[in-house]
Amino acid sequence: MHKTPNSQWLTVVAAAVVSLPLAASAQEACTTYTVQDGDSLGSIAQAAYGSYDYQMIFNANRDALAANPNSLPVGLQLVLPCEDGRLTADQDLSAVIVAETEKQDANRSEDNAYKPPLKFVTSNDWMPFTDESLTGGGIFVRMATTAMQRGGNDRDYRISYVNDWMAHIDVLLPSSAFDVSIAWESPDCTKLDVLGEFSVRMCTEFDFSLPIYETAYAFNTLVDGKYAEAREFTDYAGAIICRPEAWPISDLEVQGLVSPLVSYVHPKSTLECAEMLLKGEVDLYSIEAETSTSNFEELGATDKVVVNPALATFISYHFLTSKANPRGRSYLAMLNAGITEMRESGEWYDILATGLAEYNAQKQ
Repeated sequence: MHKTPNSQWLTVVAAAVVSLPLAASAQEACTTYTVQDGDSLGSIAQAAYGSYDYQMIFNANRDALAANPNSLPVGLQLVLPCEDGRLTADQDLSAVIVAETEKQDANRSEDNAYKPPLKFVTSNDWMPFTDESLTGGGIFVRMATTAMQRGGNDRDYRISYVNDWMAHIDVLLPSSAFDVSIAWESPDCTKLDVLGEFSVRMCTEFDFSLPIYETAYAFNTLVDGKYAEAREFTDYAGAIICRPEAWPISDLEVQGLVSPLVSYVHPKSTLECAEMLLKGEVDLYSIEAETSTSNFEELGATDKVVVNPALATFISYHFLTSKANPRGRSYLAMLNAGITEMRESGEWYDILATGLAEYNAQKQ
């Protein structure tokens, strides 16, 4: 459920595009590109950015690609963002944030009726998304607090950090000690028959906001690992897969990666998964490339692992409330209104890009 990004995985959203340069004949950053026969998101990313990490291309073209990111129709025009996160070479980061904040200040409600603050809970050490050391508490925390001031909202809030994700699910949300947790993956709740116990519980006991972020989960193996050449999910038969505790595996369950075909280990932290892979204790480490890249950089082992370029699953992150909270759905309605406005104005992208820029600057 939680992560940390590669400097080239700067995500953007197509709705934020106001003006675009003419389509390029080759894959180049800061342009648009017309899909040719045989192209894939990975091959386009490799040509434009020198990496198969296609996350930012996916998000820049979210509306066009969300239905089937693995099938690119010839002639489709894709936005290829700049490497530093800007949508175009002449667009400054944070300009939309400034404009939207000024507009909100000008339209601030005069309603003085008391409304209890909405109580958010999140956790530290999920760089750059949630951590008290980051500006505004991290990208996802900034999205939550900004949503509370957009979409017609003007609501006070409180942010707390409880560094035990499962406690959010088991106690803090069901007891209404907190109203909303930042942030969780949403299972495909239309496929309860193939989901495991935890994923079914997430579907039946909790409600999710609109998506706040979409990402691809990659499969990491050792360079000479047994499963490095897998090209179908069934090729992972017999594999031991590591995904940390509180990171749901519903995306893998719907692909048929369940017992007895595969087995799982769930350590407390993402770094433990990376260490287990390097020691040969597991065959695969499945998580988004942002987190795994950070893990292997920290361990000085980026040359020892490889990401499968052919297989990935797509995950969306959401704000989460308990169905037991009588005000939970009204809180999600407020957040959804704010998220929708942020997507439409481009402020969502600006928060993401500035947050990633801050994080990448800290790493240098």
